[in-house]
Formats: sequence, C-alpha cells, structure tokens
Amino acid sequence: MQLSLAEVRAAAARIQGVVRHTPTIESPSVNAECGTRVFLKLDNLQATGAFKERGAANRIATLNARERAAGVIAMSAGNHAQAVARHATLAQIKSTIVMPRFTPSTKVVRTENFGANVVLHGDTLAEAAAHAHELALREGYVFLHPYDDVGVIAGQGTLALELLEDVPQIDTLILPVGGGGLLAGCATAAAELRPGMPVFGVEVEGYPAMAQRLAGKPVSVGGPTVAEGIAVRDVGETPLAMIRALGCEVLVVSELMVEQAIALLAEGAKVVAEGAGAAGLAAVLAYPERFAGRIVGTTVCGGNIDARTLSNVLLR
Repeated sequence: MQLSLAEVRAAAARIQGVVRHTPTIESPSVNAECGTRVFLKLDNLQATGAFKERGAANRIATLNARERAAGVIAMSAGNHAQAVARHATLAQIKSTIVMPRFTPSTKVVRTENFGANVVLHGDTLAEAAAHAHELALREGYVFLHPYDDVGVIAGQGTLALELLEDVPQIDTLILPVGGGGLLAGCATAAAELRPGMPVFGVEVEGYPAMAQRLAGKPVSVGGPTVAEGIAVRDVGETPLAMIRALGCEVLVVSELMVEQAIALLAEGAKVVAEGAGAAGLAAVLAYPERFAGRIVGTTVCGGNIDARTLSNVLLR
C-alpha cells in the first residue's frame, strides 16, 4: 500500500492546532563537529516529548462515530503510549494502554496523567501486545498500531513536510528507524516535494532489523542499547514496503556514535535527546564522507531520556 503527498498534507491539516509545528535550528557547534551543515528539527519539544503525537493525532482524527464511541487501545512502553493517551483525551475518546509489567513507574504515571486507563500485563512487549489485541477483540476497541498503519504513517510524514517547507535548501534527509513509520511517511513526502533527494534511515547496531529485511537477510537483533526507542525486532510490513519502493538506504550506527550524538546535542546545541532522537545526528558523525558538502535535515525525534542515562553518557 502506497501513500501520497496529498494524504500527508491532509494529515497536516487534521493535526494543526493539536500537534506543535516544531522549530528547526542550525547549531554552529554541531556543524563544526560534523564538517557539514545540519538542520535539527526539534520534535522533542512536542507536549509528550516525541514525534509520535503526529501519527496518533492523525489516526484518531480519522475515526468514525462508531469507533470513537468504542474507544481506542494501544500497546507501548514508551512515546506511542503517551501520544495515544493525549490525543484520545483531547478528542474526548476513552483510551486504554497496555504496558509490560517492567515499564518504569514514571512512564505509567505520565500516560495516566494524559488520561489513559493503563493496564500492566506481561513480561515482554510481545505478551503486552497479545493482551492488547485480545482486549480489542473482546471490548470492541480500535487498536492503534505504533507504525504499521497508513494513518499513523501519514501523520509521521508531516515532520518532513514542515522541515522541507521551513528549510528549502536541505538536500538530504536522515530519519531514525524503529518500526519504520517515520521514515516511510517522511520519504513519501520528500519523494514528491524534492524528487531525487536522498533519504536515509538510521538504526543502531544491536537492532538493524529494517536494514536486514531490506537486504533479504534473517532478522537478528538484541542486547542493551541507549536507543531503546528504535530497538525493534518486528518492523512494520506496510512501512517496509513503502521504504523499499522509495529506494531508501538504511545506515547502521554504533552505540558509541549514538552516545557521542547525545553529548554533542546537549553540550553543543543545548538540546536534550533520547538515544533514538540522536540517531540521525549519529549517522552524520559515523559517515562523514557520505554527507560532506551536503545540507542535511534530521530530527531530534524524542527527548525522553532518563536523567541517570543522560548523566552517564555525558560523564563517559
């Protein structure tokens, strides 16, 4: 299933007023370290601290009367949970979020504060997801997938729409990849707005699932990572098909590069980024020869980093 720029523009119109049109900045310190011009779109400044609001808001705005009355359900231990909770509440729709039992209490409380009913279930993300699907069938809730959903992907594409309209001179896009929704949506918008412009995805070395799928290799992922927001084993089949059709290349970066990008953003640009949010900049640091002389647009797609993690990264 493909998506068009017109659908991304329609998503932008739907979410206007409830999702922030975030600023894009250029940092002299970041440029000096990278050896090229880098524009940073600060989606860490969304109300929930991450870009996930775009997709959630658009998908919720497209629900029909029966679906609105039924309510929505999602499975997430992170930014998607808060995004669905916030936008369901704004739309006066009840939301249920299933989170694994290991989810930190701060994330549970934050999600509840946005108005969701949180259900803690399972010792893994897979068990939590299975329970969410079970509840959706039993109670008639609409299941909102974090990335394998065209409405969500169209919403995420609004990030590139804003970025390319605000900074027309950008000639290269780099987007972090977890399940693939952000890359698929943004690459769709870029393909029509800037035909032929290279669009790259970025994964962290322990979780290169999209790169492996694109190369036709078996998926092998695992291990601890500072970029837990993109630590995905099962990428979305819908975004995978779009990314393949659009010819995007997915780069893989080391943990060290992600940590260096977090530190550079904090110390150089005065921007707080979670690991996944720093992945785009990590790719510029990791592949200087690929981006030399380019004008790169990327996003700090999330800023929800644990304070102890941030301090440890800065100390290292």
